[in-house]
Amino acid sequence: MIRKLLALANDQGRRRLRMLIATIVVTAVLQGCAFVALVPFLTALFTGDTGHAGTWLAVLAVIAVLYAIVFWLGSKVGQAAATDVLTSLLDRLGDRLIQLPLGWFATDRSGELADTATRGIVFASTAPYSILRPMLTAYLTPATVLVGAVFIDWRIAVTMTVAAPVIWLVHRWLAGRIAVADRAHSAAVAEASARLIEFARAQPALRAALDDEHNSIARRLVDDALATQHSANRKVTVTGGAGIGMFGGVVQLTVTAVIVVGTWLALDGALAVANLVALLVLAVRFTEPVIHSGALGGGIGMASNTLDRIQALLHEPMLPEPAVPREPDGWDVRFSDVTFGYNSDQSHEPVLRDLSFTAPAGAMTAIVGPSGSGKTTIVRLMARFHDPEHGTVSIGGVPLPELGSTRVAAAVSPVFQDVYLFDGTILDNIWLGDPAADRAAVVRAGELARVDEICERLPDGWDTRVGEGGTNLSGGERQRVSIARALLKDAPVVLLDEATTALDIDNETAIQEALAVIRRDRTLVVVAHRLHTISSADHIVMLDGRGGIAEQGSHDELLAHGHDYARYWHERVHAAGWRLTDSPASTA
Repeated sequence: MIRKLLALANDQGRRRLRMLIATIVVTAVLQGCAFVALVPFLTALFTGDTGHAGTWLAVLAVIAVLYAIVFWLGSKVGQAAATDVLTSLLDRLGDRLIQLPLGWFATDRSGELADTATRGIVFASTAPYSILRPMLTAYLTPATVLVGAVFIDWRIAVTMTVAAPVIWLVHRWLAGRIAVADRAHSAAVAEASARLIEFARAQPALRAALDDEHNSIARRLVDDALATQHSANRKVTVTGGAGIGMFGGVVQLTVTAVIVVGTWLALDGALAVANLVALLVLAVRFTEPVIHSGALGGGIGMASNTLDRIQALLHEPMLPEPAVPREPDGWDVRFSDVTFGYNSDQSHEPVLRDLSFTAPAGAMTAIVGPSGSGKTTIVRLMARFHDPEHGTVSIGGVPLPELGSTRVAAAVSPVFQDVYLFDGTILDNIWLGDPAADRAAVVRAGELARVDEICERLPDGWDTRVGEGGTNLSGGERQRVSIARALLKDAPVVLLDEATTALDIDNETAIQEALAVIRRDRTLVVVAHRLHTISSADHIVMLDGRGGIAEQGSHDELLAHGHDYARYWHERVHAAGWRLTDSPASTA
């Protein structure tokens, strides 16, 4: 654990950790020296040698003063080191989260990150002072006692030496068992946290559904996660309790062995009774700190698990970045023989297979196809959430890895169906698109996305707080804020992943008019099911549902071909007509 902490801490944290370790070593050795000095002091008292007793009492007093000074210094350094380590770990975690590819966040990791950033990091930062200090003392003090015992009576020292490796092996076994149990517990806590967050966020949808079956399923997911967490917590407790009890029993056997050997020597006349009493005191002092180390060993394992999770995060594979980013020659987006899957395991079929098409600059390209055909995956590859396994995705003729993630992020503005807004004002959430823009520009972008209509209905207008995740707004309103954010960014490539699905007809029409204006000098790629959105596209890519493209072209061309797209189109036209014919208004 020490090596892991030193590797993750900043320079100041490493210096203070080394100072803390130095003070721990000195105090532990001083404590061991004090225990050893008790033997000649007690022997002198029992034999009535007051002169030697006074000398050794003075030695004990000096050791006590030195111990108090170094202990106080270590306490001050330990508190400062804990603060430095906490800051370092949080900084490393935060910096890494910013650097990780966006695809890493596609998996729900909220519970895992919450547990690591709160319980885990705080516990690991305090471990050097609260756990490592008594842990090192538990071994260095007995080691000092053992060295002193050699000079007092080598036979007692041999007895202690034989017991030492047994104690160490049992301790390692105990720490390993608790560490394994803690890893399972941490995973269960992360899963339970994620399910609780999901359950809380889904309350509006669950209650609106008025569906007992779906509500019971959601509750069962939470209950199962909490039950798993409870079981893991019980296992940690039972494993730790049983292991600590076994460890304490082994240590007590060491005391028993010393008593047996000492008594045998005293009865044989090889050891004076006064020396026996003093050596028994030394044996107790030898084992006392070791007993406490049993409980501390589990804490070391738990802190080490947290550090392992942070190190694993730091070793997550990154997308390759160019030393000198290239500049694109235009803003068309091209897929060339792209194959991609979310699992590296070859047993999983890729989502996209040998996909090739071009989204022309200054035009709108619609991506259509059956559910699960890879439409959202295409958008994510364009935004460089991932790099394809084979083939290239390029903007302006330059592959995205040669542009670099920063350049791609500046050039591409994605708007997804699932919109998350920060707990700020409407204006603040739009402003994220371009923090350097002035208020007038933010308002203009909002007006283009018809956010001004939302603000007119709210008491504080543009300065109305949207709530956590945008819960104070409807789904369509959140999407309009997100579209306004993309408009403010003014990126040359705009990606809309079913971003108009939650808009009513009037608002969708307004957004369509805004998109018609901005697509004149931008590359617009839209994943949509709405018929108007599809038919107004300049270029349509029809996916076949097997990772490839069934056909592509303009709306009129594809209808004239009479193949997959024509069937897709007529099915939706027929479905829309059926809903109108079967509506209460039409049958009245």
